[in-house]
Amino acid sequence: MQILIAPNVTIDADELQFRFVRASGPGGQNVNKVATAVQLRFDAAHCSSLSDPVRRRLMRLAGKRLTAEGEIVIEARRHRTQEQNRQDAIDRLVALIRQALVAPKTRRKTRPTLASRERRLAAKQRRGRIKQNRGSIDADQ
Repeated sequence: MQILIAPNVTIDADELQFRFVRASGPGGQNVNKVATAVQLRFDAAHCSSLSDPVRRRLMRLAGKRLTAEGEIVIEARRHRTQEQNRQDAIDRLVALIRQALVAPKTRRKTRPTLASRERRLAAKQRRGRIKQNRGSIDADQ
């Protein structure tokens, strides 16, 4: 089964590993008995369906979710059922990969316009005149 990320990018469902664990937090006996939380593992470092720049951006975006081996670990425990948590983990991984697909815009250097430079200099001159007029008052006048 293929998971569609973008029109030209899919990842194979076999590349995802799921582990079901007990969720922490409130929930009473249900939390203590049933392993509903999902731990999704995706080997981003060795994924063949992602290009190198996308893979690098994905690994940088993953942050603390990235292991030393290059795997992304996503934990989902919002819902009460395994299937909902499983889908939530997949959706979060897809959103992360889609974010990595967008290449950042390169910054182009800009220069201030002539008018803005003139306005800046005029404001500095005005400010200087105001400060110059703050001098002490002569007793002669």
